[in-house]
Amino acid sequence: QVQLVQSGGGSVQAGGSLRLSCAASGSSSCMAWFRQVPGKEREGVATIFPDGETYYADSVKGRFTISQDNAKNTMYLQVNSLRPEDTAMYYCARTLSVCTYGPDSLYDYWYDDWGQGTQVTVSS
Repeated sequence: QVQLVQSGGGSVQAGGSLRLSCAASGSSSCMAWFRQVPGKEREGVATIFPDGETYYADSVKGRFTISQDNAKNTMYLQVNSLRPEDTAMYYCARTLSVCTYGPDSLYDYWYDDWGQGTQVTVSS
């Protein structure tokens, strides 16, 4: 049973924008976006909490926006002012119960379910 289904992503030039979506089945606690480049560790990008509070990695603050539509049970990541170093596979994730705030929310071990991943490629 697929729990998180991602869409969006693609290839853009530096400075461009994309919107990533993550449709969830069932209930979620905290939800987040991560990204990973081959050969490197998965990096937390942004988190959204049940009360709507958000947290961002310093590398994306001011450029990326995480949001959710509770009626559609869907989370989004609007990515603007893209840079070549943003190129990665992006994953959405959720916790089913435990939810931690602040910088710890960007550690992947908190998360129970993961999306299939979507590629974002930014050319200079």
